[in-house]
Amino acid sequence: MLKTVLKIIWQYFKKLDKTLFIAVCGVSAFSVLMMYSIVHNEITNKGASMYKIQFICLCVGAFFALVLSALDYHKFTKLWFLYAPAAIGLTLLTFTSLAYKPVDSADDAAWIDLGFTTFQPSEVLKIAFIMTFALHLSKVGEKINNIGNVTLLCIHGAVPTLIVVAQGDDGTALIFFFMFVCMMFAAGISWKYIVPCLVAAPIAIWILWDKIMLPHQKLRFLVLFEEEPMSNPEFAAIAYQQYWGKLALGSGQLFGKGLFADEYVSVPEVQNDFIFTYVGQCFGFIGCIALVSVLAFICLKILVDSRIAKDDLGKYICIGVFSMMFIHCVLNLGMVLGVMPVIGVPLPFVSQGGSSMASMFVCIGLVMSTYSHSEKNYRVFYDAN
Repeated sequence: MLKTVLKIIWQYFKKLDKTLFIAVCGVSAFSVLMMYSIVHNEITNKGASMYKIQFICLCVGAFFALVLSALDYHKFTKLWFLYAPAAIGLTLLTFTSLAYKPVDSADDAAWIDLGFTTFQPSEVLKIAFIMTFALHLSKVGEKINNIGNVTLLCIHGAVPTLIVVAQGDDGTALIFFFMFVCMMFAAGISWKYIVPCLVAAPIAIWILWDKIMLPHQKLRFLVLFEEEPMSNPEFAAIAYQQYWGKLALGSGQLFGKGLFADEYVSVPEVQNDFIFTYVGQCFGFIGCIALVSVLAFICLKILVDSRIAKDDLGKYICIGVFSMMFIHCVLNLGMVLGVMPVIGVPLPFVSQGGSSMASMFVCIGLVMSTYSHSEKNYRVFYDAN
């Protein structure tokens, strides 16, 4: 009996995507360290609960990622009729009295107040969309360029995107749109659909800017082209976080001030979307490059895993997770560096937030499942002999 158990355990770890798992756990542990430093240096008033919750989410997320890696992704993607309505239903709760804004100045109320903690249901919606859209694309197969199939796929992509747009969460809406585009491209959408979209894009952007976007949303873009935004009353409030964020990022110089220095530049909500500025203060340019390199490695490893998936479903799941991780990193780092508007997108596995970290680990578990089951006749829990 013991021999059989040990054989099963050995087989499981032999097929586990250990490199990817170690990388994401390492970045997440680094996040806990950052939260501890922020609390220790009294940069936030949230107290020890911040890094403790981050650590708990790391442990729970890592556990679920390991469990998911052992399960066949075909089995749980087919349960779309259970998790897809549940994810949409949870997201729609943000339009009720349960909606909560973690920051008073936020444009959206995309969280649910559970009393003892808060929860962002759009994170669950991202996971549901990746699985359902990957399943949809794999079912369509080579008939993807049929006009009826393209229409249904576009409706599929529009549903979660429009829901989060209605929430006012522009950053998350952009992430859904990017995932949709990448997965459609990976599935082989024809240029006869892509070219008209590219031609119509300038007109769509003009309509969005002139007819749909609100004044404060336009200011977030215009401030990027202002040479001295803090001296202009029209831009000062919008530019405040980015201005101090860039000062904080540069204050670490080459090697940083360390985790427990005497003085840090204060950045509003530094533990959330602007955590990269604190990394710059603590570890300097070298630390920032190291963190970006690990995040880039994680994205590239997921992309590589998509190439060895045994079928289209596994490939599309990996592409969905890759596109989500990649656009999160680009948007977050772009905000911090002042080349993109502030739209509230966290840095994967680094920013404070239990919902974000847990959902990212679930997504990594999905990728690890495709890796573990990349062989045609392989199942984790069976006796090889």
